[in-house]
Amino acid sequence: MKLLLTSGGITNPSIEAALLELLGKPIAECHALCVPTAQWGHQGCGPQGARAFVAGTPGRGQAMTAMGWASVGLLEVSSLSTIDRERWEPWVREADVLLVDGGDATYLAHWMRESGLADLVPALDTVWVGVSAGSMVMTPRIGPDFVSWTQAPDDRTLGVVDFSIYPHVGHPMMPENTLADAERWAADLGLPAYAVDDDTAIVVVDGRVEVVSEGTWQQLA
Repeated sequence: MKLLLTSGGITNPSIEAALLELLGKPIAECHALCVPTAQWGHQGCGPQGARAFVAGTPGRGQAMTAMGWASVGLLEVSSLSTIDRERWEPWVREADVLLVDGGDATYLAHWMRESGLADLVPALDTVWVGVSAGSMVMTPRIGPDFVSWTQAPDDRTLGVVDFSIYPHVGHPMMPENTLADAERWAADLGLPAYAVDDDTAIVVVDGRVEVVSEGTWQQLA
């Protein structure tokens, strides 16, 4: 699977160019599935935010669902374990891109494991575009500071990549998200990590990692 791990979505031309390179064809020829699942696990999210992401409202993942895709479908991961895999797996395999919103990464990881999607993802020839927790879910751990889901057993996530991500550095609505705090967070984790702002993305293809940025980022640990 090809990963475009963002903090705030497709926020600038450099990140959009990285997305187009991963897709290998124009957006107008690509079929997308959007995944709002992580929102349900976060104490600060709810129905209005999920609808805004799905509808492509400006400011929600930078309106990723409204970029002109050939089609956009909705994939609610928490429902997949209640239906036959033979039914939902073709939906995922046939998509060119999964647009995965933020919220709580441990909640999303839980339902990806429960459904079997976590096992399927590494073998997919699909682009995964994560926003915040939708990116962090691919890491080994997110740190206790980023766990909002009250039923999470710990801060572990899927470990598809071998580094962690500290998002939203310098965000005006998150004044606590500073590079200094990211350094403390990374030291507590004891893992390789990146601190990124909303104008930065991390591209991962076949284990190769590249940072694409028009903003601020720092490699930690």
